[in-house]
Order: sequence, then structure tokens, then C-alpha cells
Amino acid sequence: MPFILQKRNARNRTLRRGATAVEFALVAPVFFLLILSSIEVNRLNAIRHTADNAAYEAARHAMVPGATTAEAIAKANVILRAVGTRGAQVTVTPSVLGPDVETIQVRVDVPLNRNGWIVPRFTRNRILTAESTLNTERMGQ
Repeated sequence: MPFILQKRNARNRTLRRGATAVEFALVAPVFFLLILSSIEVNRLNAIRHTADNAAYEAARHAMVPGATTAEAIAKANVILRAVGTRGAQVTVTPSVLGPDVETIQVRVDVPLNRNGWIVPRFTRNRILTAESTLNTERMGQ
């Protein structure tokens, strides 16, 4: 009896020899798609949080007396470079920070088609926008 069982197991292994390869061929594309898409989503999420932080820190830098819009833009760009953001546009409103300015708004626009790693064609023509508005500490208030 044990001899018959060994013969059947050997025969079954021979018949299933290609089954593993076929199963891998069916499952692998889905598995790799999930892995790569999770990497891409996490990358874009990091860019979103960095853009929010850059807008806030630039507004904070520009709210003190004597600060300029160029300094605020430079501050935002330094933060955006930390995650390798490309093509970001930083806008400070108002463009001239005088003593009578009450609020400062910083807007950061990041084009997603230039910042995707894996499949940037899915984010084509999309812009991630972050804004921060703060009251100033100017003497004219």
C-alpha cells in the first residue's frame, strides 16, 4: 500500500509542475500593480503634506516686519526641495509687504505630471494646491 501512495504523489507532482508558473503569471501583475500604486500614492501624499508645510512656513516667515516676498518664496522652495518637488510655483499675496498689510496669503502649486515617479500620465494636467493665510505683525495695524 505505501508503494501505491508514493507512485500517485509522484504522478500528481508531475501533472502540477506548470501550475505554479501559471498561477504566478496570473497573480504577479496584480501584485506588482498594488505595490507600485501604493508607492505612488504615498509619494504624492508626501508632496501634498510638504506643500502644505511650505505654504505655512513661508507665510510665517513673511508675517514679521521687514520680511519680503522673495524671502518667503525662497523659504517655501527650500522646504519643497526636501522631497524633490519639481516645477512648483509659489505665489505670495500681496506682492509687496508694506507696513499697512494685514494678511499674507501664500499659495503653492505643484504640477503632478512632473512629480510622479511611476505613472505620471495618470496625473496629467493636475495641480496640487496648498494655501496658507496668516495675519501680519506689522505696526500699521
